[in-house]
Parts: sequence; C-alpha cells; structure tokens
Amino acid sequence: CRHRALLCGLLAAAVAVAKGGRALPQLSDDIPFRMNWPGTEFSLPTTSVLYKEDNYIIMTTVDKEKYKCILPLIASGNEEEEKDYKGPTPGELLEPLFKQSSCSYRIESYWTYEVCHGKHIRQYHEEKETGQKINIQEYYLGNMMIKNPLSEPDQEEKENPKESAKEIPTKNIEGQMTPYYPVEMGNGTPCSLRQNLPRSSTMMYICHPEAKHEILSVAEVTTCEYEVVILTPLLCNHPKYRFRASPVNDIFCQSLPGSPLKPHNLEQLEKQQEMMKMPFRRVKEEEMHSTKEEKFSSIHKPVAVGSHQLLTVGTTHISKLTDDQLIKEFLSGSYCFHGGVGWWKYEFCYGKYVHQYHEDKESGKTSVVVGTWNKEEHIEWSRKNAARTYYLREDGTQTVRMVSHFYGNGDVCDLTDKPRQVTVKLKCKESDSPHAVTIYMLEPHSCQYILWVESPVICKILDTADEYGLLSVPS
Repeated sequence: CRHRALLCGLLAAAVAVAKGGRALPQLSDDIPFRMNWPGTEFSLPTTSVLYKEDNYIIMTTVDKEKYKCILPLIASGNEEEEKDYKGPTPGELLEPLFKQSSCSYRIESYWTYEVCHGKHIRQYHEEKETGQKINIQEYYLGNMMIKNPLSEPDQEEKENPKESAKEIPTKNIEGQMTPYYPVEMGNGTPCSLRQNLPRSSTMMYICHPEAKHEILSVAEVTTCEYEVVILTPLLCNHPKYRFRASPVNDIFCQSLPGSPLKPHNLEQLEKQQEMMKMPFRRVKEEEMHSTKEEKFSSIHKPVAVGSHQLLTVGTTHISKLTDDQLIKEFLSGSYCFHGGVGWWKYEFCYGKYVHQYHEDKESGKTSVVVGTWNKEEHIEWSRKNAARTYYLREDGTQTVRMVSHFYGNGDVCDLTDKPRQVTVKLKCKESDSPHAVTIYMLEPHSCQYILWVESPVICKILDTADEYGLLSVPS
C-alpha cells in the first residue's frame, strides 16, 4: 500500500475473517492501493476497477475497531499481449548496445561514473593542479566476466519455455514498480572492507522510450556491491518490460456498529502528517497563474526537500505549435517546458524561472522556486563559468553543443539558510517527435541544482548563443 504503509501493517496484522469474507491477499508494492472510509451510505463504482459485494474482508484494528473492507478485483489487462509475444528476447534487444561498445556517464559532485555496456563500470575522480599531471582516483565496480553477457539467459529461456514464464524482477523507481533486465558484472577492484573481495554490480536495464542509455542511478546496496539503473529505449519493444502507469486501486472500508467512521490511530497519524507538511508553501493552481514574476524573490518561506543526488527524470511533450512560433514563445518565456515523473515535477520558463512542484487533489499545489532569472547576475556568473561548450565537426569547424544559464534567488533553503540556485543546461535532443522535451534535475550540493533540458527546439537555436550563452531567434 502506498502512503498508508503504517495503516496497512496495522490492519493486516489484525485480520479477523467473517462468514462470507475471504483471507487477505499478500500485500505487494507492485500494485498501489488507497484506503477509503465512505461511511454506510455508499455505492460501489461501476467503471474502471471491478468490485463485487462478496469480495470483502473484516478488518480489526488493535483498538478493536471493526471494518468491512471491499477489495477490488485486480487484473493487469496485458496478459494476452505478453502471452502471444514471440519477438526478440530482452537480451537480443539489448545486443546492439553491447556490440557497438558505447559508454554512458553520470557526473556527481565528486565522482564520475562510466558504464561501458558489456565491458565494465568505473567510478573515478580527476584532480589537476597548475603545471602538474592529472591525478586519477578510480575503482572498477565490475567487469564483464563472460564474452557474451546476453546469450546465456536468453538461450536458457528459448530452450526451456517454463523459464520464460518466470517472474520478471522489478525495482521501485520513484514510487512505480518497474520491470528491469539484469546483467551481472563482477571481478571489480578489490574491496579492503570485505577482505579484498572484488567489487561487483548489477546493471538494471529499464525501458524508457525517450532515453539514450542514460545512467539513472548508482547505489551501493551493500559494502562494495552496487546497483546501476540504465534507461534505454531498446527494451520497449518487449511487452513485459514496457513502462505501465499503475492505477491506484481503491479499498472501501465501512465501519461496523460501535466503530468510528475512520480508525482513531489513523486520524491521529493524519493530523501529525499535516503538521509535518506545514513548512511547505502551498499554492493553488489559479493563484500560480495570477502570480507575477517579480513576486518570486528570496522572501519565500523555506521548504525542506531533502538532498537527493538525483531528483527525477522524465519526458513530456509540448503542444503542436509551428517551429517558428514555438521558438519565439520559448525565448520570450511565454511557453514553458514541463517534465518529471514521481513526486516532484518541473517547470522551466526561459529567461524567467525554474519551479519544482507537486500537485495533490486534497492539498492543492505545493511549489518551490528553485531559481529566478536576472540577466546581470547570469552575465557575472558567465564570466567565471563556461556559458557555451562546443564540439568539433568532421570538417574542422566548431558548433555549440550546450549552453548554461544561471538562475539564482530562489526560495530560502532551510539546510543552508541561503536562496536556492540552479544552473540550467540546454542541449540539443534529436527525436522523431519535433516537440519532445526531456527534463531531469541533479542536486550535487544542498539546494544547488543542475537542470538538464533537452529538446529539438533547442537544436534550432544553439548556434545563436552569444558569449554569455544567451539565445535569440535565428535570422
């Protein structure tokens, strides 16, 4: 159960099954549930998820409060498609990535992670002092131990049909249980904390249709053993690995005679949660649209959002304007990019601001100002930082690869007692959809962010960047 873990544990631990009811099924994070307390006057929904009057259990809390809880009949609706699938195995789908010997990188505040698919994963840090050679500190977190890492599991799957029916492993990615294809790497740099046993990693390949084999996360799950999540579009042709948005399944619990509408302990828990949310500044949707740019300054209340290295990654699609209209509206800041999945979403308005927000039906919209635009501050920043980066074409000419802009003066951070600030990195993104945009955010230091924005729209204006990285409408 999501967002009600304490309640679910409380109820599941004290189940008394009445006549006509049935045993509680095993709880799983694969399927999200939501508890509802509708009272006695209530009609079951007749659309979407199916309910039956006799599909219920009697739940008893530790305070002897009793409830009749009607459960939904869960079905994924994708069984036939998966059963009939006779296309390439996940290993065969990933084979081009391994054959072309490509590498993916993830840059964090100190370490850089290098994944050369089918070869190794390396963690390193470079230091260079004036007039001296570069000093590299590095560890191999795993090396491929067999020549063809993708053949053996898939061969076994083809030869033994029962193997293909086995459960595909999943990982919780921003609240969504997501299937992945594992590739093991071992024989890494010896680990002194584990009697010099070699480091090892599990590469978790996940379907993402707009990805370019990015490293989503690197986590040390136990000492010198790592999990690395890779986003790739290659797996998306396999129905069992496609991303699915799991609908929330409602459980309706009606109080029995002598019991309150909602358990007393739950009422207390929800009050405590509301108190914890008080530091957040909630802004209603209509209030957001009417708020003028000049109001977003350092006087905003501090908001505690944690210090996760990777906040989110996601893809959205912007409206079907013509290229010229879109470029003009984007550069004027009147058309904003939105992206992100999971709890936090992001809004980027060029030359105006970067917002981080969460929308909730009950409590409205929680918004954090990550940074606001000030041209003079950006120009001062660009004198000390690279506002433009280039790559060399085959004909020897240079072209702009990326521009970086500074947005400061965001909401005050309660961890540093300073305004939030963000460096926005605008990159060209080739895509079959001319209106696709990918946005993801890193937090290398507390309340100091890096927002990556990639879109085909940016491809058309990168070469207009001036010495400060400022863009303009192409002539």
